[in-house]
Amino acid sequence: MTRKEFQQLLQAGPVFLDGATGSNLRAAGMPAGVNTEAWVLEHPEVLTELQRAYAEAGSQIVCAPTFGANAVSLALYGLEDRVGELNRALVALSRRAVAGRALVAADMTTTGKRVDGGEIGYDALLNVYRQQAEAQLDAGVDLFIIETMMGVTECSAAVEAVRSLCDLPILCTMTLDAVGGAYFDGDAETFAQSLPELGVDAVGVNCGLGPELYASVIARMAALTGAPIIAKPNAGLPEIQPDGSAVYAMSPTKFAREMRALQRAGARILGGCCGTTPEHIRALKQFCGE
Repeated sequence: MTRKEFQQLLQAGPVFLDGATGSNLRAAGMPAGVNTEAWVLEHPEVLTELQRAYAEAGSQIVCAPTFGANAVSLALYGLEDRVGELNRALVALSRRAVAGRALVAADMTTTGKRVDGGEIGYDALLNVYRQQAEAQLDAGVDLFIIETMMGVTECSAAVEAVRSLCDLPILCTMTLDAVGGAYFDGDAETFAQSLPELGVDAVGVNCGLGPELYASVIARMAALTGAPIIAKPNAGLPEIQPDGSAVYAMSPTKFAREMRALQRAGARILGGCCGTTPEHIRALKQFCGE
């Protein structure tokens, strides 16, 4: 997909992303403490069923399950030598799952290492993201989604890495608090103004909070940039269970109704994060699809 084609897609109306992957994999039997990417390849039918359901529910863009498939995160499981293999196989799995009914996005996220705190150097982080992006490009992704980012600096490194390799569309979202603050460096205003200058095609928020708490952040971002705004919140705030698991109780209908406020605040690209299911996306398209 070219960047021009992405803009044409937006001109046709709201664009719908998928919902959660991790929380649905856990619900389908993925145990805690395992590497998600390796587990998905060992149980491909679980991911295939989920992504087919998202495409049927109306998702126009589905993320390949490459979320943590970078060398830093994989090293926690001794899998850092499998970056290329895992990314290529996971993208191929998603392409088979959606069978042309949705675009397949390369999914990239934070390494959890702070550049501003000295835990990783900028050049080292740039190389980590470039290695992952190269494999995703080899596998034939349609665009890139850089999400759940914790700071503006790491966003910049990821975007620079992708832009050094290709001119595909890039969507970038940060996890922010209710007043727009980032967990590492920067805030909603800095993010909205600086990332489009680096070649990002859309910016916004994902994860962290439910839709009921993000409207003012979305509105402030929309006022500062001409780039399309993304809203991909959780299904409300989690309820932590005695075993440590998180339950997201917001129903598909309530989620979709709350997302209308984010749409009115300026969001043009809509989806869901933790706790959302294909039914949340189906309801979202029904309430916000005009």
